[in-house]
Amino acid sequence: MTTRILPAAADPDAARAIVALIGQLPGAEPAAPVADSTSLLDTLARLAAESVDELPEVVLVHERIGPAPALELVREVALRFPAVGVVLLSSETGPALFSAAMDSGARGLVGLPLGYEELAARVQAAAQWAVGVRRHLGGGERVPTGPGGRVVTVSGAKGGVGTTFTAVQFALAAAAAGRRTALVDLDLQAGDVGSYLDVQFRRSIADLAGIQDISPRVLQDAVYDDRTGLALLLAPAEGERGEEVDERAARQVIGALRTRYELVVVDCGTVVTGAGATAVELADVAVMVTTPDVVAVRAAKRLVRMWERLQVRKAEDTTMVVNRWSKHTEIQPALIQKITRTRPTRTPVPAAFKELQAVVDAGRVQDLDNRSTVKQALWTLAGELGLLAAPGEPGALPDQAALGPAGRSGGTALAVRAAGPVARLRRGREG
Repeated sequence: MTTRILPAAADPDAARAIVALIGQLPGAEPAAPVADSTSLLDTLARLAAESVDELPEVVLVHERIGPAPALELVREVALRFPAVGVVLLSSETGPALFSAAMDSGARGLVGLPLGYEELAARVQAAAQWAVGVRRHLGGGERVPTGPGGRVVTVSGAKGGVGTTFTAVQFALAAAAAGRRTALVDLDLQAGDVGSYLDVQFRRSIADLAGIQDISPRVLQDAVYDDRTGLALLLAPAEGERGEEVDERAARQVIGALRTRYELVVVDCGTVVTGAGATAVELADVAVMVTTPDVVAVRAAKRLVRMWERLQVRKAEDTTMVVNRWSKHTEIQPALIQKITRTRPTRTPVPAAFKELQAVVDAGRVQDLDNRSTVKQALWTLAGELGLLAAPGEPGALPDQAALGPAGRSGGTALAVRAAGPVARLRRGREG
């Protein structure tokens, strides 16, 4: 039996060494290595969309893969692609890491530098396990690209540009199109999703922060099923509890939501936090909202540059939505795109606050009239971004957008326990 093996390593020398050793294993067929966590997930998703049989039997994850921590990546692959055996390659092989790797879903742990015998044994065991799972699933059947769903984040260049309103309308549009949609308020200290939809609920995302393995039952207890058809995961009513939601918690929560919903819309607010930056890093589509004025455009440029320095997302992988636009505005979308180097949209959102005032004041933006030019523009944008259709259906994400954050520079290698974007910024300052 041929065993297809996909190596994932950020360091080119390490990748070449892994491929060379794989080539010596009997029956092994090494694939071209991938250089970062996003590329690995994108590659597996593309193969899984064709057939379970197209997936490699084994994925080798190097401890310094980046930008996602290796253990988090192992967990993500195991969750999204259960028919793939994941083996972690690490210079540390103690009992604590072995236990953590197994808890994350790895089928083996191999020490670095690699040895032929140990690698052969772990690869064979992982491949046999993968074959057994596929036999159980039924060879050739299509399997979900996991977690079912796509993640779209909505961030604001600055306060007051319409970030939450945009996120809520995107989610409402997707729900109206029949997609199972979750709306997450990750503006942890000043989140207003509940206020916009006239919802009061005692549970919040902070209640999930300390849970290592978020089961469907636990997740359901924290989510509010709204009459609009949206599943709402709200920000904590007590703003100080927002500190409990760190980068690890954000990864866990978003991963759990992806397993249950076709689309997860995340309102990241305007303040960069570790949780928000992690959500943007994980997103299939990252939207930034700005208004066509000097202060907001400068803020948008500043935020985009920060994301690039943190290796969260490249500017060209960020979609800019221009809110409160008119043809008489001196700063037009083309100029904003040139200044920020972001990906433009075809549809600007018109300046028509009078249409919104009544529903915003009442806290019921779901009741906005269908004739509203603002609503029509935002729902058109949702379609333009592919949020209204599942992958492969008409209106789904175009290939370029579906790539999400692929291609981000992986400059700083991350160890198995590496922290996320905020820690990377701290290391940059210390260096």
